[in-house]
Amino acid sequence: MDIADLLAKGEVVLRSGASSKRQALHVVAEAAAPLLGATEGRVLEALLEREALGSTGLGSGVAAPHARIEGIDRVTAVFVRLDTPVAYGAVDDRPVDLLFALFAPPRDGAEHLRALAAVSRSMRNPEIREQLRQARTVDAIRALFVKDEAPATAA
Repeated sequence: MDIADLLAKGEVVLRSGASSKRQALHVVAEAAAPLLGATEGRVLEALLEREALGSTGLGSGVAAPHARIEGIDRVTAVFVRLDTPVAYGAVDDRPVDLLFALFAPPRDGAEHLRALAAVSRSMRNPEIREQLRQARTVDAIRALFVKDEAPATAA
């Protein structure tokens, strides 16, 4: 699973303004809705339904919110960097500022799981997390994910 490909189809948002987990998820929903052909409300509802099962906060300031959305035909990604971290209920109780959201068709289990595993692997790298926090442009963010995937491709 190539994160760079997922993100190339998706959206990158460098933005502040979220003061809560719900507002952060709303930023994700706002970015994802046009890509998914769904309303912001439906996307937010799907994200909140998944969060009700347990937090998608991975730790180290990272969350991987995800949901299944009717009407899409492939896994789609959205990356959001918040200027101010928000309380998220992550496994380490640290606030979250990096959200890598994934959306999958309702019956797509394997591809969705591969994408989640790839995101988790990438975001565990402290160097990548710091570079994502320091990147100034959307293109710089995308380049970091391409760079992160390059060694795995060469192996």
